[in-house]
Amino acid sequence: MAYATIEAFNNAQSGEDRLICDALRQEIDQALPEAESKIWHAHPVWFLEGNPIVGYSKLKHCVRLLFWSGQSFTTTGLEVEGTFKAAEKRFVTPADIDHDRLRSWLDESRLIQWDYKNIVKRKGKLERLK
Repeated sequence: MAYATIEAFNNAQSGEDRLICDALRQEIDQALPEAESKIWHAHPVWFLEGNPIVGYSKLKHCVRLLFWSGQSFTTTGLEVEGTFKAAEKRFVTPADIDHDRLRSWLDESRLIQWDYKNIVKRKGKLERLK
């Protein structure tokens, strides 16, 4: 299903998944007010200067929060995702969200960035921006 807005994406979720999505959006918007947010590849994603920073998606049994540069963060609690620098955290209930740790990850997401915006131009090679 295609969503026009993050609000539409969140509203399409049911029960606790919607509460998780709403809580994540609120924290992300508060921590990264300068970020551009939009639906990208069918999921809510926030960008700084065109570079994807953080987003979330609905998986079968949870909501997954993804930080594109998360493997480089010092704050613990994220799991490796994929073959680049991304890391994730999965939530089943809103109580699973550690808001202090989430804020730390969001702070690090501004300070630690790999250049995903130009990954195609660089033929799959990532370079550190910050």
